[in-house]
Amino acid sequence: MINTAELLSNFERDGYLVIENFFDDKLMVTLDRLILEHYGDEPEFLHNDEFLGKAQTDVIPWFPRNEGVAAFKTIEEDSRLDELTSAILGDGWASQYCMVMFSKRGTTGQAWHQDCSPDRPDVFNLNRLVYTRDITDEIGGQTVVVPGSYREGLLPTGEPLGKLGNQVVLRPKKGTLILLHGHTWHRVLPITGAHRFSINYRSAPSGTPHDVTDVCVYRNMRYRFSTSEVIEERII
Repeated sequence: MINTAELLSNFERDGYLVIENFFDDKLMVTLDRLILEHYGDEPEFLHNDEFLGKAQTDVIPWFPRNEGVAAFKTIEEDSRLDELTSAILGDGWASQYCMVMFSKRGTTGQAWHQDCSPDRPDVFNLNRLVYTRDITDEIGGQTVVVPGSYREGLLPTGEPLGKLGNQVVLRPKKGTLILLHGHTWHRVLPITGAHRFSINYRSAPSGTPHDVTDVCVYRNMRYRFSTSEVIEERII
């Protein structure tokens, strides 16, 4: 049993939730194997050099549900996840897509960003992150968040990989679920050991534009993924 009311209160306070041992080990092993089979030993980066240089975000995406990989549907059908998502987003919320985010050894991870513009506080996405293996200090790739920052508006300009006040380092384990508001300031630390990946089942409140995450806010720019372009330089 999960205490939905308590979890909702914590999410509204912090803009994120970490729930360990949420998913079954057997399912995590299955999804982990499918991810490694898809990427192989040396997957290629998909973004252009401008994005990789400015965003300092070394992530290779994969959308397994778009390819009909049935095993990834099991997460979406979990009644507990559905209950939590409804509590946070309200009735009529919509799933957007399932995206695996893969980072190679020796890469920078992800710079500070907001997944969607905070210009309107009521227009946002919810990241529902699933981890099929432990994220340890030896591997790197820890998720860093600033609690409550989703209420603070625009991510401040500055060094894309620099520390922010009150940041908290999260070390999710195999089977962990992290729920993260799209306006929360967050990043991923460099990957120093083996590769690192997570699965993101993005969703959004009813009426939210499907392309709400098309423009991502970084400390040094706003970037539009659909056209692969910097649409705003943010002066540091």
